This record gives sequence, C-alpha cells and structure tokens, in this order.
Amino acid sequence: MTTLTLGPSWLDPEYLISTFGLLGILAIVFAESGLLIGFFLPGDSLLFTTGLLIADGEYLDQPLWLVCVLLVLAAIAGDQVGYLFGRKVGPSLFTRPNSRIFKQENVVKANEFFEKYGPRSIILARFVPIVRTFCPIVAGVANMKYRTFLVYNIIGGILWACGVTVLGYFLGQVGFVRDNIEFILIAIVALSVVPIVIEVLRARAASRREAAASDTPEAPLDDATAAGPGRHRLP
Repeated sequence: MTTLTLGPSWLDPEYLISTFGLLGILAIVFAESGLLIGFFLPGDSLLFTTGLLIADGEYLDQPLWLVCVLLVLAAIAGDQVGYLFGRKVGPSLFTRPNSRIFKQENVVKANEFFEKYGPRSIILARFVPIVRTFCPIVAGVANMKYRTFLVYNIIGGILWACGVTVLGYFLGQVGFVRDNIEFILIAIVALSVVPIVIEVLRARAASRREAAASDTPEAPLDDATAAGPGRHRLP
C-alpha cells in the first residue's frame, strides 16, 4: 500500500506504522490525546490506516480486537494526563507566551469549544484535530468534576479510537477504497477539520453582526415620544 504524504514524510501514517509498529501507534495516540506537544501528530488518518493495515496483514499482525483495546486505553490515558495537567497548571496556561510549539490561540479555541458544548465537548473534541489535544487540559483548568470527565472520556475514547480503526479495517477490504487510499486519507483529514472551519465562519459572522449593530445609529425619537407617556406635544 502506498499513501500520499499529507505533511512531512515522517508524519505519514504508513511510515510511522512501518517504522515504530504498534508501540509507536499507541504512543502517538496517547500524546495527541492530551499532551501539549502532541497536537500536530496525525490522529484520525493514523487510526484509519492502522485498521486498513490490520486487514491487509501488513506491518501489524495483532488481532483487531486487541489493537482496539490498546488504542482505547492509550486514548483514555492521554486525556487523563491532559486533565490532570490542566488541574495542576490552572489559569496560568492562558497567560503562557507563544512558542514554536505552543500557541495561545489553540487553548482559546479549546476553551470556547468546551464552554459551548459543556461535558459533551470531551466526546466531540475527539473528532476535531488540535481541539482534541487541548480540550481535556481546558476541562482540568475549568475544574470539571472528575467523575463526569472520566465517564465522557471513556465514551469518547471508545467511539474515536475503536470506531475509526474498525472503520479503516472494514473499508480497507473494499476494492475502491484500497485503490484510492490516498484520496480517502485526504478526505478523512478534510472532514476532521470541517468543524473548525464551521466554527470560524460562525465566529466571523457573529463578529460582523455585532459590528453592524454597533454601527447602526439609533432612530431619533419624535417630540411626542420624547415627551413621555401621557404627554402631548403642544401646538
């Protein structure tokens, strides 16, 4: 199987799997799920390719169920670390200066996502790149109840890690998918960023509406209205 590199060659899913094997996959899923340095790592495309290669019997000879269990555990553990990091670091994370790896805007996006969707964001963020990494950290900063976080974390980890991998396993056995795997991976990446694009467009539209409302002059009151109720303009 040959794939189209969607970024640097060392981030190509097939290259990562062929080089580091199952342990490398688990480490990447763990890091992308809650470590600040993991936001740039491939998530969805890596899981999909993992399922596809299991079906193909290339590079990975472990059974699908075992790989899924390990991936779910890695995803849940990653979010747990992110949550605990957020609880420990607290609000100082929002004042941390930008660097080549850390961008303040990523934390702000995750915070807005968390405030909008509440506990559900822990599940939904699994399917949104970058937000997936920072959302559990923001949940810790916001002191989200640990038991609530744990429940949503487990649900999200199962749906994402297991769901995308199983999807790759079964679609990988479809001839059309195997013959067009490069474009399938591009489509997965494109679909994963759709929620971000939608939120950006909504935010811009809301900003334009607010700007238009603030620029609209108030209608002048006529003398009768200005005089107040029960009063009439003198002839």
